Amino acid sequence: MPHERQDVLNKKVLIFYSAEMTQNESYEEKDTCNWEEFVRKNVDRGRRVPTEPNEDLILQHVDTDLYVGFVPGYDGERDTRLHRPVIRIYGIDKQGQSVLIHIYGFCPYFFVQSWGFDESQAEEMCERLQKALEFALSSEKSSSKYDVYVPKVCTVEKQSLWGCQFGQNTTFLKIYVTVPTLVPTCRGILQVGVDLGPGIGLQSFDTYESNVPFLLRYMIDADLYGSAWFEVEASQYSVVPKNEMVSHCSMEVIVAWTDVKPLSKKLSLHWDVDSIAPLRLLSFDIECQCSQGFPEATNDSDKVIQIANVLKIEGQKDFCYQTVFCLGSCAPIPGCHVRSFETERDLLLAWVQFVQKCDPDILTGYNIVNFDLPYLLNRAAHMGIADFPYLGRIRTSKARIKDSMFSSRAYGTSASKDITIEGRIQMDLFPLIRREHRLRSYSLNNVAFHFLQQSKEDVHYSIIGDLQNGNDQTRRRLAVYCLKDAMLPVRLNEQLMILINQIEMARVTGVPITFLITRGQQIKVLSQIYRKAKVKGYLIPYRKMTGDEETFDGAIVIPPQRGYYVSPITTLDFASLYPSIMMAHNLCYTTMANRHDALTKLNDDQSRYTLTPTGNYFVKPCVQKGLLPEILEELLAARAATKKAMKETTDPSKQSVLNGRQLALKITANSVYGFTGATVGSLPCFAISSSVTGFGREMIERAKEIVESEFNMSKGYEHNAQVIYGDTDSVMVKFGTNEMKTAMELGRKAAELVTSHFQKPIRLEFEKVYMPYLLMNKKRYAGMLWTKSDKWDYMDAKGIETVRRDNCELVKTVVQKVLDYILIEKDVLKAEQFTKSIISKLLQNKIDMSLLVITKALGKIDEYKVKTAHVELVQRMRKRDSATAPKVGDRVAYVIIKGPKNAKAYERVEDPLYALENGIPLDSEYYLTHQLKEPLKRIFEPILGEKINSLFSGRHTRAITVSTSRVGAMSKFTVVRKTCAGCKVNWSGVGSVCDHCKGKEPQLYMKQMALVRLHEQNFNSLWTQCQRCQGSLTQEVLCSNRDCPIFYRRTKVKKDLENAQRVLAQFSL
Repeated sequence: MPHERQDVLNKKVLIFYSAEMTQNESYEEKDTCNWEEFVRKNVDRGRRVPTEPNEDLILQHVDTDLYVGFVPGYDGERDTRLHRPVIRIYGIDKQGQSVLIHIYGFCPYFFVQSWGFDESQAEEMCERLQKALEFALSSEKSSSKYDVYVPKVCTVEKQSLWGCQFGQNTTFLKIYVTVPTLVPTCRGILQVGVDLGPGIGLQSFDTYESNVPFLLRYMIDADLYGSAWFEVEASQYSVVPKNEMVSHCSMEVIVAWTDVKPLSKKLSLHWDVDSIAPLRLLSFDIECQCSQGFPEATNDSDKVIQIANVLKIEGQKDFCYQTVFCLGSCAPIPGCHVRSFETERDLLLAWVQFVQKCDPDILTGYNIVNFDLPYLLNRAAHMGIADFPYLGRIRTSKARIKDSMFSSRAYGTSASKDITIEGRIQMDLFPLIRREHRLRSYSLNNVAFHFLQQSKEDVHYSIIGDLQNGNDQTRRRLAVYCLKDAMLPVRLNEQLMILINQIEMARVTGVPITFLITRGQQIKVLSQIYRKAKVKGYLIPYRKMTGDEETFDGAIVIPPQRGYYVSPITTLDFASLYPSIMMAHNLCYTTMANRHDALTKLNDDQSRYTLTPTGNYFVKPCVQKGLLPEILEELLAARAATKKAMKETTDPSKQSVLNGRQLALKITANSVYGFTGATVGSLPCFAISSSVTGFGREMIERAKEIVESEFNMSKGYEHNAQVIYGDTDSVMVKFGTNEMKTAMELGRKAAELVTSHFQKPIRLEFEKVYMPYLLMNKKRYAGMLWTKSDKWDYMDAKGIETVRRDNCELVKTVVQKVLDYILIEKDVLKAEQFTKSIISKLLQNKIDMSLLVITKALGKIDEYKVKTAHVELVQRMRKRDSATAPKVGDRVAYVIIKGPKNAKAYERVEDPLYALENGIPLDSEYYLTHQLKEPLKRIFEPILGEKINSLFSGRHTRAITVSTSRVGAMSKFTVVRKTCAGCKVNWSGVGSVCDHCKGKEPQLYMKQMALVRLHEQNFNSLWTQCQRCQGSLTQEVLCSNRDCPIFYRRTKVKKDLENAQRVLAQFSL
């Protein structure tokens, strides 16, 4: 079978090494200078000093955190009762200097609804509630002690977000507390009830906005957005003297919270608000020596032996600086500053000093949060290196680590670490890529090859010690490998525009980048709702997340008319369907009503309210414009303006930023519906989410009805239009014409006609045409996609094995090739012949094992109710070596091996490498029956009908006999018998052939000799490819990259060569 990926690897890997490892050659000359002097001149950010006494600070937001401590203006710094929350904003100016802003004066608060007192009693009631809470909080044993807990309670006139209030304000009490941690404590107290004294007694309250993260609350009130530019006027801040600075930043200032503001309109006119400051990104990777199994930080001998670093400044093309810290001497590396250390302690301390000097805004790498950073911190703690944990920007603050579990409906659940490093964003590419892209494997090697077409040598942890204990050259080899692992995340970030997209998402949604990385989807929508609610005078109720499931009918699917269509199939899509429905019908928390409201407050005037298909009532914009529709209108309008600006600019960097923004605007708009439908969420609303899908079902059915009733022969058209399939937001129409241009014209006409029947902004658009088109079932189809009438664009496939991950690579490869024959070459017979040849090779054990590996994501093991193959394998692998076994969130690779006749699949699952090394045969019949057969049937059934069975029976299905596994419970009963090299019968005599075949021994010998030569050629070819990949044609191949397409082939051909040589040696010639 072809190995296109292997060919690409051969062509590109040497190019990568020559380009990456030789840039900035001048570093070799600088190695002779003093290290500290070199860092000071080339890496250190230095100190920022205002050039003028009246200089305004204009900064890009990087991160925000807080501490509770002394506030300027208070006496008694050491009296903890007087401590208050101080917010810290880390910013970068246009020159790339880092600035820390200490912000004081912002007080946490939340709301409760009043209990019906009149205006004259307001002051007294506020005082009663304040005293009751003050007493309750001061009595709390778990609370820290402050001079005051509730400094202020006052009344405000607002409206609840939940349900239409018909313009009527309600009195709420705004409760200020001393520190953020008192907000949830107060909420708990108020939910139970507090004694408000004579005439009122015990009163319980539902709270409003009591679950807003304090830092987000501040950013909303200050109108600051994550990663956006902001300003502090010169007269409003004071500079912290150098000897009083608490951070490694270039400058520190102190300012009141009201004086940190978004860029003024006047300043925005001559400031590029879309620009990105020269942020510093430090990518690093570590190598560890392991005594046994996977390295453990608490094992004395499992040392950190190398740390590779790549410093990149956003906006610059090349790396700013590359360095490797090595334990022991190391040969020079072109373009890289190599530092050698005699002890591990010296290496670790030097690295911390390096991080502090270069002062990166972002720490990045691949799996640094779950491995590199925890290992470094735990290792330093084990060695008693007290100065190591100070990796952040605050000099006296240590990096802190704890276990966590990331869980999101959109992204799934995965085990992780929560590491706090003040002032530095941790942008670990491993979880970010795993969230956004569906790949079979998320190893750095596989990800780099998928996105960059670059591969690298993958050194197994078990041989790292040998390289370290060798000489300068072996340690250099390890350093090159380590440096590559630090380079690739930088290249991946550039290729996928990860940082730019994160920045633009932060700017759109208003949250810091750290929120985007560490939290799920909901915080993005919630931030926008809070911002808009504040402007409109709404308060958002606190609703406890229960997780109770309310079910409703999802999007409609018009039953597919399965078949192989050679004439054009036109696809019409509703643009931004769910956001459009919410805008068109004014669906929002603030517009919800009920039947009683419709009858009384709206006089049953149907021009003033909408009754949705699910029986819910919403007022129309003439009564009250919804908050969510307003947010969606602004998002979509901003996206249209951004896309227009993209077309007008010719600056590539500007285009990248704008593309990131339009993508963020699109994702955010589409997230609003999902936010209302998330049952385990901050603000779920069944009435909104079910109404949206209800309208969607009606629209798909109505679109089908309009198209088929208008485009038919009775209306003067040559053919009757037929909707052959419809799903969620699209309909696929067969107009009957064989002309592509005509199909497109009819599609545009149909889209305009259907759009005219719906309320604005709902719009049906002509999107594309498929020809030919294979419709297999609901959500399963493939076709050649056309957007222009002269040439197809590409093959589009949905729901089939070319895009699914729960099958082995063989399925994807075969299905893709079959579709190529059917859709591109339009040769069904050729597709059949190819399929039969693959089945024959599979049953004869001629398929490369790498194509038979299956991967499944591993969840929490105790949550699996039944035995599953990959979970059973993981438990077995943990018994062999718990350190290297897959963990929660990983994708587990396995193969199905031969076993007893009635054995379950989970009993016959094995680690691919273990099976290969131990000569365990695979179950080819399983792969045919449970992997290949069903996908192929789905493709060929609409074409062949009842003849489909001919693919899976006949001469091509005669399988060879393969012995059962020799590893397992029955292995001790297995007897190895020698067979004749000619007729294969059992033979216990001398030599390689039986008496019957003795006369043909010379010919058999030559045949075996040819087989040995063939295996030698294959082995040499694969070995040479691996040497090229590792960057040297003279070094031994040590790579253990299982995602490489030739990894298993290299191991297998080695065993095949050994077996062939053994048989050859038995000949008596």
